[in-house]
Amino acid sequence: MLPYRTIALLLSSSLTAGCMVGPDYKQPDAPLAPHYISRGGSQISSSATTYSLDKWWEGFGDPVLSTLVTKALGQNLELAQAQARVAQARATLGSATAALIPSASVDGEAARSHQSIETPLGKVLNSTPGYDRYGSSYELNLQASWEVDLFGGLRRDREAALAQYQASEAGAIATRLAIAAQTADIYTTVRGFQARLAIAEEQVKNQRALLSKVELLNRKGLAAYYEVRQTEGELSQVEATIPVLRASLEASLNALDVILGSAPGTHRSEMSVASHIPKPPQLLNMGEPAELLRRRPDLIAAERRLSSANAQIGSAISEYYPKFSLGALIGSASTSDGKLFSGGANQSSAFFGLRWRLFDFGRINSEISLAKGREAEALAAYRQSVLSASQDVETALSALINRQTQAQSLSQGEISLAQARRSSFASYQKGAASLIDVLNADQQLLKASDSRAVAETEAARAAIATYLALGGGWTPTSMTTMQ
Repeated sequence: MLPYRTIALLLSSSLTAGCMVGPDYKQPDAPLAPHYISRGGSQISSSATTYSLDKWWEGFGDPVLSTLVTKALGQNLELAQAQARVAQARATLGSATAALIPSASVDGEAARSHQSIETPLGKVLNSTPGYDRYGSSYELNLQASWEVDLFGGLRRDREAALAQYQASEAGAIATRLAIAAQTADIYTTVRGFQARLAIAEEQVKNQRALLSKVELLNRKGLAAYYEVRQTEGELSQVEATIPVLRASLEASLNALDVILGSAPGTHRSEMSVASHIPKPPQLLNMGEPAELLRRRPDLIAAERRLSSANAQIGSAISEYYPKFSLGALIGSASTSDGKLFSGGANQSSAFFGLRWRLFDFGRINSEISLAKGREAEALAAYRQSVLSASQDVETALSALINRQTQAQSLSQGEISLAQARRSSFASYQKGAASLIDVLNADQQLLKASDSRAVAETEAARAAIATYLALGGGWTPTSMTTMQ
C-alpha cells in the first residue's frame, strides 16, 4: 500500500484532466552498419537487366516463375491465415476505439403476470377489494454510459491495439514475401533437378554408346573382355544417380503444389517440360542497411510490437488513478400499453460513478513491472531482429557472389573437359589411348556438368534469398495504417 502522501499526490493529479500517464514511445536506435560489406561485388550477374525490388521475380525473365508466384500470392493457405490474423487485430482495435466513446442501448419489456393467492403476498393482496390477479407491465428505456478517460488508460489501450494491428499487417506482408521467395526457390530447385537429370541421362546415353563400341571391338578381338565389364560398371554407376535425382525432383514438385495451395500432382504436367535454370538479374539499387528498417516488414512488425508494449506500461500505470464514469437513462414505464408514452409514464435517472483500486497498489505495482518486463523483452527482440536482418543480407550477398563466380568457372571447365573427352575417345578409337582414359574423361565431365548445374541453381536461390533479405516484394507505402 502506498503512503498517504503518495495518495494525496495522486488525488491532486486527478484534477488535471486529459493527461496520459506512462512513457511516450520513442523508436530506439538500430544497430546497423553504414554500408554492406559485400556491396562491392553485388553487381556480378549473368543478366544485364535490372528490376525494382517490388516485383523482383519478374527480373528473372521466366514467365512460368512469374505466373507461379502470382498464383501462390493469391491462394497460399499460410497467407490466408496471416490475413485472418490481421482481421482479428483490426477487430481488437475497433473494440479499443469504441471504449473511448459513450455506449448506448435500448431496452424494452412487455410482461403479463398471474399472481398466486396461496402465497403470503397473494393472500394479502387478495384481501384487498377489487384485486385483480392478472397484471401487465410495459417498459422502454434508452440508457447511455461513458467512462471518462482522464488519465489516458483507455487511450493507451487503443495505442497498444493500434500498434498490434500495424504489427499484424506487417506480419502478413512478411508472410507474403516469404511465400513469394519460397515459391521462387522451389521452382528454381525443380529446374535445377531437371537440369541435373538431363545431364545424367545424357551421360547414360554416351556411356551406352561407348559400351556398344567396346563390345564391338571385343568381338573383333581388339578390346579385352575386362574392358567390357569395366564399361558396364561405369554405366551402372551413372544410371544409379538417376533414381535419386528423380526422387528429389518429385519431392520438390510436391512442395511446389502445396505452397500453391493445391494437392500434390496438380501442377505436374505444367512443370513436366524441362526449362533452363532461372538467371538472376543484377543487384544495383540495394540501398543502405538503414533502409531495412523501412523495407523489411518483419522489422516493422517487431518495432510495432515494441510500441505496443510501451503503451501497455501506460495502461498499467493508469490503474493507480481513479476511474470516473457517467450514465443516464430516459424511458417510460406503465402497466398499460396505452399509457406507455404518456407524461405520467416518463422516467429518467443519471449517475456518476467512481472506481479506484485504492487498496490494491501492490498488485498494480506487479502489473507495471510485468508490462515493463514485456517492453524490455520486445526491445531486445527488435534489436535482435535488426541484427539478424543485416546478417541475412550479408550472407545472401556473399552466397550470390561466390556461387556466380563458381558457376562461371565450372562452365569454362566443362567446355574444356568436353573437348578432352572427345579427344580421348578419338584417340581410343585409333588405339592411342586406353579405355581408362575415356572413362576418366567421362567421370570428370559428368562431375563438372553436374557441379555447374548445382552452382547455377544455388546462385539463383542466393539471389532469391537476397531479394527476400532486402525486403523486396512490396511497396512500403502500400501498408495501410489506422489512426
